[in-house]
Amino acid sequence: MDFGALVAFIGAYFITRDLIKATWVLVIASAIALAVGYVVERRFAPLPLITGLFALVFGVLTIFFDDDLFIKLKLTIQNVILGGILLGSLPLKKYPFKYLLGDAIKVTDHGWRILTFRYGAYFLVVAAANEVFRSEAAVLAIWDAFGWATPDPDAVWTSFRGILWIAASIFGLSQIPVILKHMIKDEQPGPVSPDTGL
Repeated sequence: MDFGALVAFIGAYFITRDLIKATWVLVIASAIALAVGYVVERRFAPLPLITGLFALVFGVLTIFFDDDLFIKLKLTIQNVILGGILLGSLPLKKYPFKYLLGDAIKVTDHGWRILTFRYGAYFLVVAAANEVFRSEAAVLAIWDAFGWATPDPDAVWTSFRGILWIAASIFGLSQIPVILKHMIKDEQPGPVSPDTGL
């Protein structure tokens, strides 16, 4: 459910080659994912709810204004907000992931601090990368620098979204050693996927 809407969006784009039509699919799939998640768990899981709501809001804006800029900006705005909240919480010694993921994993406060910093930095890097890949001028400059054929910028951005999904999974898995090192005894690590990739 976490990645279904994104897969549907990417598939719809490469079938139709139209970001507006693909955004319709994203909005519908996000609504279905949220509804199914609620039925299965009898609650809205916080992280899928956050990313699902971002997808719905920016998807509706994209459709209403018939402008794919909104769906492209969603990833930047969502990740800047998440990264800012996480990094901003560090001086206060508050760790939002502890409250969001506390049922899934139990680690020491030092472990939460490390995870909070890493994910905060990760979200800001994702936001910056999205700005590069959503910029038609930047994409054309990169392709020109390597002497590659002129690409379709929308196809490049959509492909970036798929690659980012894989990168998010790898990044999440790479945090397992930190979780294991700082785990409170008698606990087993649960799944860690704060970025659903929507």
